[in-house]
Amino acid sequence: MRRWLAFVPLAALLALGVLFVGYSLKRNPQVQPEATVGKPMPQLTLPSLDDGRPIALAEAAKGPVLVNFFASWCAPCEIEHPVLVGLKREGVAVVGIAYKDAPENTRAFLGRLGDPFSARLVDRDGRAGLEFGVTGVPETYLIGADGRILAKHTGPLTPEDARKLLAKAR
Repeated sequence: MRRWLAFVPLAALLALGVLFVGYSLKRNPQVQPEATVGKPMPQLTLPSLDDGRPIALAEAAKGPVLVNFFASWCAPCEIEHPVLVGLKREGVAVVGIAYKDAPENTRAFLGRLGDPFSARLVDRDGRAGLEFGVTGVPETYLIGADGRILAKHTGPLTPEDARKLLAKAR
């Protein structure tokens, strides 16, 4: 009758093994989410969303400033958008980089939700995102006055997240 109790530890061990193997298969050891924090901001020139002319990121993102990677196809970007609009009202400079997005879709997105950005740049092929270490959108980077990346926030910003991020500039 109680023979099945002998298999409980074995079943538990198998369940843990499946859990750990599943985690290991999904985890990429090459991805280091905070790899660029503390390093200089990448020296990039990106096209302006407004007119397509090349703009040096170092000129558009003179710190302290937030650099926000977003896309019109990104649902979490739409969730965080009111926070970015609020930051603009408070006088916080935010440079927006449209990540792997068609410029006409980005313009429609900003036209519908409002434009919180001091500069709007286009990263059509995702190369700028690679240099920053973007793992997905939205991601926001705090750039210091010296051009170094002071902090990174992955996912949609909440007002509290924004306060914590900006506090690192002081």
